[in-house]
Amino acid sequence: MHAFLIILQLIIGVMLVAVVLMQPGKTNGLSGFISGGAAESFYSRNKSRTSEAMLSRVTVFLSIIFAIICIVQNLIK
Repeated sequence: MHAFLIILQLIIGVMLVAVVLMQPGKTNGLSGFISGGAAESFYSRNKSRTSEAMLSRVTVFLSIIFAIICIVQNLIK
């Protein structure tokens, strides 16, 4: 059981790193500074349906599973 949890945690950890690295940066950089950056657009109104929102939800899900596995492994020892 302990070996299974270690392997599962390793797989989830690698997946979590990959999902975090796939997410775009949250800053606009210099282009946001020049143009103002806070304009209302179609993208900002439908942000919950984009791939960024999906990646964010997957990140939260994997982090919770990773934390639960850590706690279970600690209780098993």
